[in-house]
Amino acid sequence: MNISRQDMSPVDLRLTVDIDENDYKDEVTKKIKEIGRTHQLPGFRKGHVPFGELKRRFGKQVATDVLNDVVYRAIIDYIKENNLRVMGHPLPVEVKEVALEGNQQFAYDVALLPTLDIKLDKDFHFPFYDITVSDEMVDEQDKAFRKRFGKQQPGEKMEEDAVVKGSIMQLNSDGEINTNEGAIQMTNGIVFPLYFKDKEQTAKFADCKPGDKVVFNPWAATGGDAAEIASMLGIDKAIAADMKDNFEMNVSEIIVNIPAELGEEFYKQVFGEDKVHNEDEYRAEVKKMIEGELSSNSHIYFRNKLEEELMAKYADMELPKETIKKIFFADAEDPEAAFEANRKFIQHEVIESNLVDAFGIKVDEAEMLDLAKFMTARQFAQYGLQGLDDEILTKYAKEQLENKETRNRIFDQVLNSKLYTAIENAITLDHEAKTLDEFKAMVQPAE
Repeated sequence: MNISRQDMSPVDLRLTVDIDENDYKDEVTKKIKEIGRTHQLPGFRKGHVPFGELKRRFGKQVATDVLNDVVYRAIIDYIKENNLRVMGHPLPVEVKEVALEGNQQFAYDVALLPTLDIKLDKDFHFPFYDITVSDEMVDEQDKAFRKRFGKQQPGEKMEEDAVVKGSIMQLNSDGEINTNEGAIQMTNGIVFPLYFKDKEQTAKFADCKPGDKVVFNPWAATGGDAAEIASMLGIDKAIAADMKDNFEMNVSEIIVNIPAELGEEFYKQVFGEDKVHNEDEYRAEVKKMIEGELSSNSHIYFRNKLEEELMAKYADMELPKETIKKIFFADAEDPEAAFEANRKFIQHEVIESNLVDAFGIKVDEAEMLDLAKFMTARQFAQYGLQGLDDEILTKYAKEQLENKETRNRIFDQVLNSKLYTAIENAITLDHEAKTLDEFKAMVQPAE
């Protein structure tokens, strides 16, 4: 077998395979005999079909299968041995009927990945915007923590996020309580005015106290959501769909949130055992937490802007257009239009592949498993299941990685993270502090 190379362009390659009969004859004979041993043919006993008959019936198909396999593996081996970076898969120049015997020739077109001279080192400067954490942001997060770990207890009057309990009675058209048979009377009603979709309905509960009566409209309060109305009034969803009457709520109790007080117990609830010991340490830790959360925004913005710059700089890269069209868009109604619609995506893949090679980025199974475990733990945490045993997380994470789509997504995430971490370490980042509002103003035009 001999493979010859013809460079059609800097990014298009044609590989021609000249294959001698001796390279495949024995394999064809072996497979034909295997058919004779395992297949029952009319008029012959199993395992006693003459080889000539088997060859007449199955020879051409077997030869085609064997040749396709032998030739394709030879092409793949050639690509690996010569370290060719390709896009997609090798494509047969023509689909032709193979001969059962004799020397034969096959040709494949290969799309080569364009090589870009991307230099990202300390001489390359790029802006990086750090978001400043203000005292007001710390105060806001402190307020949220105190509320989360606070206590629910009866209050004397309405507060913004209070829960209101009491009886809810349907009113008739005169504004009086409907006493007719079938009238809706919810004796143990609960409403959350803060979350009403209609703020006029929310306002009706402002400053109310236990013993007060409030007239409101559940339909308006829920935005006509039949499920919410049914839950609020304790009625069937089918009835709730048409329930637009006003209701009177006789407020029996107002449950308010009493924020947690600063102290050892609170610090432990927020940050864990022996992490924070006083208010100064607490505020410093809150600030550090916010900085960490905002830092991801800074990194994402940096990566997006760097990608934009590289896309602009290498927009005129030469692509193996015709071969790509045949490999990826042959079934499209208009392959040319399909290619152009995907040009930017293809260019992005070319740039990323060049960077991955330049920085020698590799993704191993352990890294993918770590990310899968992190994602699994976060999913469980959404349902209040925290601190799960590592063995349990590993089990579920491995199950996720068995899904091809999930596995590819996790691989891409790990690859992307490692790549841009390498880039950030390799170049010179010109740090500039921005307030959150200034950062938002920069980001929004790009969105």
